[in-house]
Amino acid sequence: MGFIEKIIEFNIGITWDCYDCSLPWASCYRQRQCDRVICYYFHHSGELTSNTQRLATFLQVRGGFAIFLFGIPGGVVLCHLHPSLSGEQPFKTLVYVRSDLDGFISVILMDGEEDNLSQNGPKIKMDQKAFVIGSSVESGVESELENACNDKTDLGDMTFSMTNYITEAMRMMFIMRSHHMLTDVILEVGSELFHAHKVILAAASPYFKAMFTGGLKECEMTRVKLQGVCPTAMARLMFFMYTGQIRVTEVTVCALLPAATMFQVNNVIEACCVFLEKQLDPTNAIGIANFAEQHGCRNLHRKANQFIVQHFSRICQEEEFLQLSAMQLISLVRKDELNVQEEQEVYNAVLKWVKYNEDARGPKMEHILHAVRCQYLTPSFLSEQMKNCDVLKKVPACREYLAQIFKDLTLHKKPIVKERTPNTPRVIYIAGGFLRHSLDILEGYNVDDNTWTLHAKLIVPRSGLGGAFLKGMFYAVGGRNNSPGTRLAPCDNRYDSDWVDRYNPVNDQWRPCSPMSVPRNRVGVAVMDGLLYAVGGCSGTQYHNSVECYDPETDAWSNIKSMHVKRLGVGVAVVNRLLYAIGGYDGTHRLNSVECYHPENDEWTMVAPMNSCRSGAGVASLGQFIYVVGGYDGSGQLNSVERYDTENDCWKYVGNVSIARSALSVTVLDGKLYAMGGYDGSTFLSIVEIYDPATDKWEQGASMTSGRSGHASAVSYHHCPKNCDHWDLSIGPERAPS
Repeated sequence: MGFIEKIIEFNIGITWDCYDCSLPWASCYRQRQCDRVICYYFHHSGELTSNTQRLATFLQVRGGFAIFLFGIPGGVVLCHLHPSLSGEQPFKTLVYVRSDLDGFISVILMDGEEDNLSQNGPKIKMDQKAFVIGSSVESGVESELENACNDKTDLGDMTFSMTNYITEAMRMMFIMRSHHMLTDVILEVGSELFHAHKVILAAASPYFKAMFTGGLKECEMTRVKLQGVCPTAMARLMFFMYTGQIRVTEVTVCALLPAATMFQVNNVIEACCVFLEKQLDPTNAIGIANFAEQHGCRNLHRKANQFIVQHFSRICQEEEFLQLSAMQLISLVRKDELNVQEEQEVYNAVLKWVKYNEDARGPKMEHILHAVRCQYLTPSFLSEQMKNCDVLKKVPACREYLAQIFKDLTLHKKPIVKERTPNTPRVIYIAGGFLRHSLDILEGYNVDDNTWTLHAKLIVPRSGLGGAFLKGMFYAVGGRNNSPGTRLAPCDNRYDSDWVDRYNPVNDQWRPCSPMSVPRNRVGVAVMDGLLYAVGGCSGTQYHNSVECYDPETDAWSNIKSMHVKRLGVGVAVVNRLLYAIGGYDGTHRLNSVECYHPENDEWTMVAPMNSCRSGAGVASLGQFIYVVGGYDGSGQLNSVERYDTENDCWKYVGNVSIARSALSVTVLDGKLYAMGGYDGSTFLSIVEIYDPATDKWEQGASMTSGRSGHASAVSYHHCPKNCDHWDLSIGPERAPS
């Protein structure tokens, strides 16, 4: 009998397993478990490459053919001799040939020796990396060992480490398992049988280790029936235990993760969790979070919940959201870091959840409503809900709760719960300004990495503008454009503008909005009750005491009651739904007077004046206090800082900034004040100073990219909603740069 015939006899009755999914070939082919090609036949060499070409030639001489299986790296080739040459029954003899990833062919000899391989046909070339089992052929491994042994040392011994030994040994075990060689257990999973080696199972799985070494009855059993796992998942786990490779798909992960958890195969559990984390989107995040919690995957559960919190505005529109339990919903809407543009989103989501099954969920609404931060709803919205919401009419306790909140808001009481603080990248945006001429710069300061980044330029250069963030958009309001080559407007307001533009951080684009009723340079801007307020300013030599507010829902401006005093370079701030206008210049004097606007009765009232007269100061609110930084008093720039206590109607000085300045901007982030830029009387400043109220100290922060004064600034805690562009495109007239 020749070399090939002596290798191993093959009995057609033996069940052979697929190299990809470990199911029996017939079942795999029938159930289409593998999405790769199962096998490929050839009778002639065809268009084959290098080593496979030589193998084909070798077989062609003998009239044989091969089956290529694509399940492990490089594939496996089963080579059957034609019966007329072997003198035996069809498919009686077999040789295994593997082609590695780098193209080398290895002949795996299960039994026998190299007999007359070279005499019966072209010899298959063995490259240096070929690894031959059960043969006396000099392979590259043997050559390497011999060379290593020739490297003598004085120590009298040598240690060798074969880097691919474990890999090759496990590949051999995998092939042996596939052909049921030396297997000592059969796992019965549903209607499928899996032959395996107990030692491999025990090494890969604490579950099987306990089963086969813990004195249980299965220790002596050769056939074990497993419950609670599907054959497909078992096949993939078996493949992993022998090869260290696992393929996870959307179809298989739901069965694979429970099976891996059951058998405590931690590497597969981790692979499934990584896969599911990559699949997170608003349509499945809640389902993945529940799935992770069910199977004890704490890290995946945490990341899925973070995703839900981060994308709440989109997730609450999905069907999964409506399937939350009441306790899950309460836990979600209580979170400080819930990423919403306004609290109205949370309220509407809760109302939608209740309406999905009103009979069962209506009685729970009162408890859930206490988790919503209703103190940050606007009085107009609360009033509309109490009048028109059918669900509230059926739950009197809810109406009473909202009525009390409405009363507290209109009385301007301090909220008993803090505002949400989304865990999103926080950015301080600075727009426009003046440096020898008006600027079109927009840059953002990323607090987390302490860097400044340039963004899309303003449509028109501007200085003396106001700025604020409202519903995820940065608004640039009014100002003056005196850049070189500026085209004068048809009215006699010289360079002062009524322009309003808004910036979308998501697509880094500006769009024009409806203009104000009058041009306003050195205007004060603030947000209250979801509206944008433009206070004072000037149009040429005309100084304004007028005030108007902008509704982003209607893209329209409306006038409110005018202030008592005309104010240019006024500072504005909002505390407990009261709008404060502080200092400024009336055309004759710098002012220390302060006015407070009550939206309920559309009235301005005078409150305690500052200790110093100032215009062009930086103003911001923090808690119950309003801080006024620097400014100009008519004779020079100031470095003094005053703080107004809105509850006690009094002013006091606090720590000075290190550099006197006016025309600066001040904003609040993480409980600290940021004073940015300005003019010190001779130089336009890029310096940023940061104030900590706890220590009453200022320290220097990361400077802006260039000096400037008369710029606008605002802080973004939120990403702009993804669906904003569909209405953004239609707002306001198109305005080309001057």
